[in-house]
Amino acid sequence: MRRNEDSCEFVRFILTGLLNTVNYYVIYTLLLWSGLPYLLSHVTGFLTAFVISFFLNCHFVYRVRPTWSRFLKFPLTQVVNMGMQTLLLYIFVDTFGWNEIIAPLPVLIVTVPITYTITRWVLKDKEV
Repeated sequence: MRRNEDSCEFVRFILTGLLNTVNYYVIYTLLLWSGLPYLLSHVTGFLTAFVISFFLNCHFVYRVRPTWSRFLKFPLTQVVNMGMQTLLLYIFVDTFGWNEIIAPLPVLIVTVPITYTITRWVLKDKEV
């Protein structure tokens, strides 16, 4: 039964990720269209979506109580995610010349499995 539970958890993670991707992308695009540089738009969109993601992951995905301890650990593990996303976005836009509006989408596809593993470890870890 554990495998089925993990599968359901991953599906909930994907659904939450899709919703969070929409949150990020709407914020990113609005800021980009308002004249902010793409990297500043990206960081602002990421941070806003990040806070929303914490609560969605606690309540919907992993079904754990959001605590200050988890909230404080959550960003530490997401540094890897943010770094990978930012580096890939920079490479896709500045090196490969991809469109700033399209480039975040493949970036997110690449980083989802890594983010799931890190997030699961942090949020399901027993509180000390």
